[in-house]
Amino acid sequence: MRVGVLTGGGDCPGLNATLRGLVLAGVKKYGYEYIGFLDGWAGPIENRFIPLDVDTVKSIYNDGGTMLGSSRTNPLKDPKLVDQIKENLEVNNIDVLVAIGGDDTLGVATKLAHMDFKTIGVPKTIDNDLSATDFTPGFDTAVSIATEAVDRLHTTAKSHHRAVVVEVMGRHSGWIALHTGIAGGADYTMLPEVETNVADLCAAVQHEYGEGRKNYAIVVVSEGARLAHQDELVLQDDSRDAFGHVKLGGIGEAVASLIEKETGIETRSVMLGHTQRGGAPTARDRVLSTRYGIFAADMIHEERFGQMAAIRGDTLLPVPLADATTQNKTVGSEWYPVLEVLKA
Repeated sequence: MRVGVLTGGGDCPGLNATLRGLVLAGVKKYGYEYIGFLDGWAGPIENRFIPLDVDTVKSIYNDGGTMLGSSRTNPLKDPKLVDQIKENLEVNNIDVLVAIGGDDTLGVATKLAHMDFKTIGVPKTIDNDLSATDFTPGFDTAVSIATEAVDRLHTTAKSHHRAVVVEVMGRHSGWIALHTGIAGGADYTMLPEVETNVADLCAAVQHEYGEGRKNYAIVVVSEGARLAHQDELVLQDDSRDAFGHVKLGGIGEAVASLIEKETGIETRSVMLGHTQRGGAPTARDRVLSTRYGIFAADMIHEERFGQMAAIRGDTLLPVPLADATTQNKTVGSEWYPVLEVLKA
């Protein structure tokens, strides 16, 4: 069995650990041969790859990013690109293609599966927004990094009696903001799933400046959050990526300016940006990623094509790729009372 593998979309901690588990299990248990396509879907389109074996991957368990490189190349934009992928898979005698990525990367794998390509998906995304699985590799690391940043910002906010707004990633799903806000002791957390009332936000901030209070405030905001009566998301610019996504960013600064204007409290904003997806994975992400990779090798052996590896509770299982990519997994309303209790 000759297996191709690629990593697509945004890089995230745990990708290399997944590759390690996939290759080690495939070689040792089933005698598979692997090649790694470079830079996401650009690799099989342009026929760029490297061989992968036990020696190649055995020491990459704690490396951040992806040894294969990544991109947001979208082969579905042009039928000729899909034909090119098929031709290059045939030229290289690839029996099955493993795609490791988020909803865009796995969305392509889903379409290819419908075209009779033998594909298997493995999830990764710091946003934790893939349906059909409880947790995705990269999420725990992103939350840990964001929480550490918030912990540090508490001290400078306290010293200067400022309010600090911390913007974290999360386009449509506020999982990073939710967990960071809870773990980091935020006074208010803004999610994409529910509009934020300006009066409520400002009242929460002002509450921390009353007599006997701590005289500073921390607000955590997801990049895709909206204020009530705000018609559009805050964008970095008007450009879009290959999958049609706008570039979000700047809601933190907008919220900080609003708080300062409405309350008179000196307010600063911090955008964590790509810091959240960089660096070595946490121990939890290393373990989760390794398990995903090993399970994906088992899925190949069991011919679970057109499916994605998922985890529910602590059990790994295959699920249809379409179930994971049809819609984003968002923060449910059961979390709202938690944030209500914790806000200032």
